[in-house]
Formats: sequence, structure tokens, C-alpha cells
Amino acid sequence: MNVREYYTYLSGAREQLWNFLRALPTADLDRPLIEGDRFHNIKDLLLHVVDMEDHWVHGIARRDGVASRYPHDWVQPHAEQYDLSWILEYGQEVGDRTRAFLETNPDLARPVKLIQDDPASDTVTLDQLMWHVMTHEVRHTAQIALLIRQLGHTPPWLDYLRFMRPQHTLVPAGDMPDDLDDDR
Repeated sequence: MNVREYYTYLSGAREQLWNFLRALPTADLDRPLIEGDRFHNIKDLLLHVVDMEDHWVHGIARRDGVASRYPHDWVQPHAEQYDLSWILEYGQEVGDRTRAFLETNPDLARPVKLIQDDPASDTVTLDQLMWHVMTHEVRHTAQIALLIRQLGHTPPWLDYLRFMRPQHTLVPAGDMPDDLDDDR
């Protein structure tokens, strides 16, 4: 498994989730189901996932983020104030930019300083940073699926094998191992 393959899966799963969420009532997307300081609803989590990808991949690794075109408070988003379409437009732009970046076959071994203006900042590889971003999205997508269930809906099936089906291999007659041969 590599970053580009996994990001392809993640993009497909994201699109399915977004299509599902477009069909839900706005009140469900805005309903505060999470107690805490930062995230309270589905839209908060969606916006957070987009923010994190834009921050790490484009702001830190590429120094070319787009968050400034989508002004909001990333610490406490209160995303109920935004239309779902606005969040998804931001997400689409970030995802398109990430896919285009991965198509250039970037050097995934390239070191990336986590805090650009701190000489003592930790450094990771671009590969590690991408896996961090993708794992982060998967975790929050699971939270969103749980919130969808708490609202009484059945979330879409977003598992990896839905998008990356195993390929069946035909075994020519006579090449089957003895323990699997039904003609004995």
C-alpha cells in the first residue's frame, strides 16, 4: 500500500460520505451531539478534517494552503454557521490540490519541518506526514459515521474493500493444489 493508492481510496470514500450528507437535513448536520470545547457536530468534524489536510499538506509541506480563501475559526469552527456546500467546496479544492500534488510523484522521503519558523522543530518525512493526515481523516470519518447512527440514519459503507475490490485469479485446471481439488 502506498500513499497515492490510499489517498485514491480516501477520496472515493469522502465523496460517498459527502453525497450522503448532502441528503441529510441541515438540522441533523448542525445538531450538537459532541460535548467539548472544539467540535460539537458533523459539520465541525468535516471542516476540521479539511483544515488539517490543507494545513499539513499544503500549508506546511508545500507552503501553499488555501484556508485564507475560506475564512473561519479553525480552533472552534462553529460550522453550523456555514452551509454544507461551503465546507464541501473548501474540501473539494483541498482534495483536488492534494491529488494533483500526488500525481507529480513527490519525494515522499523529503524531510518536512513541522513548525516552519522554529529551528528546533521536529522533522518528519513527507510520507509520514501524508499518513498522519490520512489516518486523521479516517478516525474523524468514523466519528461522523457514529453521529449519523445517533441521528437514526444508516451511514454509507466506506470500507476500503468497497472501493478497492480484491481481484479474482482464475487457476487453470490441473494447477490447483491437491487439498483444494474437488475432482478427487
